[in-house]
Amino acid sequence: MRLIVSDLACERGGRLLFSRLSFRLEAGGAVALTGANGAGKTSLLSLIAGLIRPHQGEIRLEDGEGVWAEPPEEAHLVGHRDGLKSQLLVRENLEFWQAMLGSLHPPGLPPRAALARLGLAHIEATPGAYLSAGQRRRIALARLLVVPRPLWLLDEPTAALDAASRQVLAELMGEHLAQGGLIVAATHEPIGVAATEIRIGA
Repeated sequence: MRLIVSDLACERGGRLLFSRLSFRLEAGGAVALTGANGAGKTSLLSLIAGLIRPHQGEIRLEDGEGVWAEPPEEAHLVGHRDGLKSQLLVRENLEFWQAMLGSLHPPGLPPRAALARLGLAHIEATPGAYLSAGQRRRIALARLLVVPRPLWLLDEPTAALDAASRQVLAELMGEHLAQGGLIVAATHEPIGVAATEIRIGA
């Protein structure tokens, strides 16, 4: 599967953030979006995820035979909002996501296994309201494992993570790429895997 972005322009609040943006990401490849705050990195992720519409241009996914797929149906977006329901236990949050998002794709890891991979097995019965910022971020990342998608859209993926958790994330991203997955990450620092840099607003 490949991601193709063609002649893309994004306008927010009457301001043109970027225009004529084109790139092609092949299976097993990663892109690191860089640029100043407000340049449009998060907006580009939102465009690919289908949350906002482009001012101009096209975004598509296609397989090796040229069959198109809708990017929002094949993508996970992990943004600044972690999407946790504070009243649910950690394990229940992942069970909810798996039940809601897993019907169209093969099942991923069981929630307990995903939590263990992120070093969170010991808090699976903790309500979401009692978690630290780093724990909430890791649980959001665990969603990538319980409901597999080929395209990972990551907004500042290392935010709030300690060194050990960053290493785990790098391992997960490396495994995803080795399986033919795609990663587009907005970041101000290295993400832990080889990536082609695209500077927004340059």
